[in-house]
Amino acid sequence: METFLIRALQLIMSLSLLVIVHEGGHFLFARLFKVRVEKFSLFFDPWFSLFKYKPKNSDTEYSIGWLPLGGYVKIAGMIDESMDTEQMKQPEQPWEFRSKPAYQRLLIMVGGVVFNFILALFIYSMILLTWGDSYIPVQKVPLGMQFNETAKTIGFRDGDVLLSADDKELVRYDGDMLRHIADAREVTVLRAGEKVSVYIPENMMQLLMADSVRFAYYRFPFVADSVKVGSPAQLAGIQPGDSIVALNGRSVAYYDFINEMDSLKKNQASLRADSVNPHLVTIAYARAGAIDTISLVTDSVFKMGVVPVRDLNKLLPSIEVKYSFLESFPAGISLGVKTLKGYVGDMKYLFSKEGAKQLGGFGTIGSIFPATWDWHQFWYMTAFLSIILAFMNILPIPALDGGHVLFLLYEIVARRKPSDKFMEYAQMVGMFLLFGLLIWANFNDILRFFF
Repeated sequence: METFLIRALQLIMSLSLLVIVHEGGHFLFARLFKVRVEKFSLFFDPWFSLFKYKPKNSDTEYSIGWLPLGGYVKIAGMIDESMDTEQMKQPEQPWEFRSKPAYQRLLIMVGGVVFNFILALFIYSMILLTWGDSYIPVQKVPLGMQFNETAKTIGFRDGDVLLSADDKELVRYDGDMLRHIADAREVTVLRAGEKVSVYIPENMMQLLMADSVRFAYYRFPFVADSVKVGSPAQLAGIQPGDSIVALNGRSVAYYDFINEMDSLKKNQASLRADSVNPHLVTIAYARAGAIDTISLVTDSVFKMGVVPVRDLNKLLPSIEVKYSFLESFPAGISLGVKTLKGYVGDMKYLFSKEGAKQLGGFGTIGSIFPATWDWHQFWYMTAFLSIILAFMNILPIPALDGGHVLFLLYEIVARRKPSDKFMEYAQMVGMFLLFGLLIWANFNDILRFFF
């Protein structure tokens, strides 16, 4: 329950900031061109609002809605989410949106997207200034990578060190690296000291999206961070800092050890009563460069009482990059642009069967935030969501900013406005599509939760 509340709070805080900035972009451009903004609402408020306030001598009412699906500004003289068609039947007023030149209306409509993208670049810059950047170079990982079953079917093997995808050198494990691998014809790995080629099928990205388990992860040693008092490990002599290198005579990394213990637990029921105690295991561990072997009896659930080191920066070679105030801005811009390009490139997979299943609603969005409060991850995810919000809103779909931009571009080229009736129908169609998409995305979340 605590994890749910922490993630929910981060999601609401992040969405609140993004909505305020997005709608603030529309608001500021509208006021710049002297267009009246009748309402500025954080979240939607069908039937009632949680909070309302209208400053004296102001045309704008500020409110907080009860439905946290976004927000809106009600701009006088345009057909928007409010579907206020009665206002459009009245004579045109100089302070209305419809009375302004097309280029001003265009800037008002793109203001939200522009502000979201600028916010993302600024957050990325401040993240790099505050925390810098760190990553584990995949070619320097001593134990290579751990791969899922799909990757192993293609030809990867646990322990492979990733070198290149076609002629593109692989440096860090992130979304860009997965895209390079999925788009490549051949991936070169280092296996047992020799270079080996793994040939990638054309539907690699679809295979990756169909997997519920990540494509690969760093293999890292099982190093004891602490040992529980009175546990089998302590009684056997295991100490903090010891590195477990073998289990029952087989060399292991951390996940190998966990998987082998799980197998012993599953198989114990099939053993005969007179067979060797399944809880008796032989462990080899390294301490100060020397390796020793011991036997111990695990507890009833095959645990030995060792808490492992989980910080990969302590276990694997990492690269740290620090940025000055001036250096952080070009680096943040570069990171934001790279993130946008990667997200736009991934959109082509949305229309595949696997891509449609990956579509997620608020449950999926909330799950990307950490289960414990982490400001670095909170701001990183907020910047990423700001990029997504900017891109999704500029899509040429009626009811989105991009739909209004499309009709404005048509007006500029054709030198005539679409009729109010057409705009009204287009808005309704767009809202129908968006609600359908919203329902489908959250339905996927429900299926993932129960199945």
